[in-house]
Amino acid sequence: MNDLLKEIILDFQNESLDTGTKRHLKYEFVKDKAFVCIGVRRCGKSTLLYQIIESLKRNGIENENILYINFFDDRLTDIKQGSLSLITEAYYSIYPEKKGTEKIYCFFDEIQEAEDWEPFIDRILRTEKSDVFVSGSSAKMLSKELATQMRGRSIAWELFPFSFKEFADYKNADYEKLTTKNRLILKNCFDEYFEKGGFPEVRNISQKLRVMIHQEYYKAILHRDVIERFNAIHPQAVIQAAYRLMNSVGSLYSVNRITSYLKSMGFKISKGFVSSCLEWFEDAYFLFSVKIFSQSPSIQNANAKKVYCIDHSLITSVTPGISSNVGHLLENIVFLHIRRITPDLYYYRTTRGKEIDFVWVDSRGNKNLVQVCSTLNDPLTAKREITSLLQAMDELDLKAATIVSLQEEKEIEKDDKQIRIMPAWKFLIMDNKYGRVNRWTSR
Repeated sequence: MNDLLKEIILDFQNESLDTGTKRHLKYEFVKDKAFVCIGVRRCGKSTLLYQIIESLKRNGIENENILYINFFDDRLTDIKQGSLSLITEAYYSIYPEKKGTEKIYCFFDEIQEAEDWEPFIDRILRTEKSDVFVSGSSAKMLSKELATQMRGRSIAWELFPFSFKEFADYKNADYEKLTTKNRLILKNCFDEYFEKGGFPEVRNISQKLRVMIHQEYYKAILHRDVIERFNAIHPQAVIQAAYRLMNSVGSLYSVNRITSYLKSMGFKISKGFVSSCLEWFEDAYFLFSVKIFSQSPSIQNANAKKVYCIDHSLITSVTPGISSNVGHLLENIVFLHIRRITPDLYYYRTTRGKEIDFVWVDSRGNKNLVQVCSTLNDPLTAKREITSLLQAMDELDLKAATIVSLQEEKEIEKDDKQIRIMPAWKFLIMDNKYGRVNRWTSR
């Protein structure tokens, strides 16, 4: 095993890395804390680690001081079952002179595949002269359990599939100077993004291959990151629940409804099992639940939640029937844009029963209202959306709100309130100055 590990370590040190498109994740490094990158599988976590490695090299770090292990490597089965200490033993058997004298930069990719990885990382940070970078596809890497095991030695950063701005970077589209030409380019770029989504691997392939790859992602997420990881006792019920929710993005759901649906299909499951499924989906960064905006947890729990998916194009590849519902797909895109900024994201219902798609709280504590509507060409639709927003603005004491559409762009002023109607491509290139960076610290 030592010889195999040495081979893997040396092979990587001599490998030419594909660093891809620079990501917009605003991460920071903190002394004596592990850098933890989490996100759905195939969203670009490995490439982000490669970008960090290349940055280290540009700053003078030698290849020999970089230790990289990818735990998806099928040759590491024995290592993943509790023999992680063999990794550092193998490294220092190659470079014994570096132990305790030179800083080693350790990169462990998809580390959740290994057993008892938390104490292993904690020990390296405590006993070795090293910086540690890990990636994984489980939200449990943010949990209090991890915080306890890592003893405050980690900071976790969320990575999502490509945002629209990252997609525009890949297409070399300029969103800094909104000239007439650049606006047209960005509109076309958004049309392509709407079709292809944010997973890096599917940007430059045919639609047929994109659908096939998306479906493989879907199967891998469900089977490896949900059913196998959590040892689900009703795997087919998990699959049906996921499919039902993907068909309902942007819509309200409740545990009771999903439970009744699965029981109607003959599954003998409980509400507790369905609640667990929802937690598993979120843990895998696959499906997300959005609660109603309220100061009362009991009110939040008593009301139905809205569901969204990690990628809008993945939805159309798995559930083709939803592709005609442009409004819900656009809403999913807007959800992900805001979710990258903050997890403090809700939907709102006025006292008159009008629903607002998103209310979110920035790092200054300010509330922001966003409504999504694919088109406002119909006067009745426009009146309904604007009236709903004005009611919500009154109740929340807000002076401004936003409607995101596919094409319309204008401003509406009523009394002392302003509603900005803007096309999705423009909304998606805007930075929220006070939005929270996607970061959690284990304490």
